[in-house]
Amino acid sequence: MTEQTTPTDAAPTGQLPRANASTLIHNGAGEYLLHLRDDIPGIWEPGAWSLLGGGREPGDRSLEETARRELREEAGLELPDLAPFAVEQARDSDGRTVAIQIFTGRWAGDPATLNLTEGVMLHWFRPEVMPRLRMAPSTRDLIRRHTELLRRDSPGTATEGAADNSSPADHSPLSMPSGGGRTVLHAIGAHLHLEDADGRVLLGLRHPNSASAGSTWHFLAGHCEQESALTCLVREAHEEAGLRIEPGDVELAHVVHLVDTPGGRPRMQMVFRARRWSGIPEVREPDRCTDWRWWPPDGLPAQTVPYTRAAIEGIRAGRRYTEMGWS
Repeated sequence: MTEQTTPTDAAPTGQLPRANASTLIHNGAGEYLLHLRDDIPGIWEPGAWSLLGGGREPGDRSLEETARRELREEAGLELPDLAPFAVEQARDSDGRTVAIQIFTGRWAGDPATLNLTEGVMLHWFRPEVMPRLRMAPSTRDLIRRHTELLRRDSPGTATEGAADNSSPADHSPLSMPSGGGRTVLHAIGAHLHLEDADGRVLLGLRHPNSASAGSTWHFLAGHCEQESALTCLVREAHEEAGLRIEPGDVELAHVVHLVDTPGGRPRMQMVFRARRWSGIPEVREPDRCTDWRWWPPDGLPAQTVPYTRAAIEGIRAGRRYTEMGWS
């Protein structure tokens, strides 16, 4: 589901070299993540809503590396997959024409949890409200084209033809009239509960600059993409810690239905217990987790993610379900 573009690092004869890269981030539920730029004279698109991105630097081996570096530097974001989508022409503050390679990426988190180092804020918007925003027409057109491709590739989905019932302050992923109320999509997280021969639980120390739960101990976990929760769990176990787990050796141990902040996006945190696995936990994604350690359930570190602690307590008590943050 990408437009055909020429290779991102080789400009055809007669075309400008692609020196910039930006990322069009969507959450799979009809919303796009936009960056409100500083209103400072002389910078590119001052005070406008735009995509995260920037210029290629000498150390970037490709424009995809440029896009990934900018996401890390500007917002602490790490996206698993980026795909080339289009090439846009823009004018910089000096009036020069610059070609920008646009990538697409999927993320479904809360922008309020990100460590924004440039600009004013990040926010989810549906395409229907974008005509009311201060943004470059080319950016608005880019999102329109991407939305049309999504609808074409997924006819009949909730995104297609959905009415806009949100305001700029409402960052719920998808709202639609339903019995006088709203239907809101919930984020799904898959978490791994491992116990060693002594009954200790495996937890990882999140990187201080992690987009969520920095400097705290947490389950090995990840958000479900276009996949089942078990597939997500098996994938994350291998990617994050080098562990190999068979889906048939996994059982659901606990569920935490969570709201982090009042009015925030609800999350269904599914905790699975693996009866068998192979491998020794190792740090394979040091930008996300800096250490793996086994902890006794009754001696968890003080800096443990609250819902992780609640899930472990629930499992020890034989409960299958916990609610947190609901008023």
